[in-house]
Amino acid sequence: DHDWEAYKVPPTRTPVSERTTSVPNPVNFFQSAFSYVFDAPVTFVREWIERWQTKNKFYYYHQKFRRVPDLSQCLDGDYLCYYEAEAQWRRDRMVDQEIVEIVRERMAACKQREGPNQFQNCAKEMELLAQVTKAYQDRYGDLGYHGNARTCLMKQKHRMMEERKAAQEKQS
Repeated sequence: DHDWEAYKVPPTRTPVSERTTSVPNPVNFFQSAFSYVFDAPVTFVREWIERWQTKNKFYYYHQKFRRVPDLSQCLDGDYLCYYEAEAQWRRDRMVDQEIVEIVRERMAACKQREGPNQFQNCAKEMELLAQVTKAYQDRYGDLGYHGNARTCLMKQKHRMMEERKAAQEKQS
């Protein structure tokens, strides 16, 4: 970015040599041989693979599993259904754990951002975190590390029975 008018460069005194001979340059020969032998096939294969990939896009990080029947909907003795329901329950549990973690991170970011005014300005985040953790605890709490779909279903059944019993006692 020099200003060539301000700093004039004196003309060079060396003449530019333009050698032209009848003998071909060996460097040009090796460059063209390398291009045809190594570079052209590799470039062709790479472009073919790229064309194929653009036609058939595959997003491996967005794998979608179809919803399978719940454990309560499985027939008696249908072990494949039991296995699928268990796998679905594990995926749902991982998703719920990530939801809790994301809400917790948002809460921490709000507390960090707001500082001493966190109780006023982060009230919505605190309420959302309380709701999410309560829902997670209602569904997966007290199951432990080895919890599975069957124990979770039994826990849900017992909770519903207690709620029904409490509602009946409230009416009478």
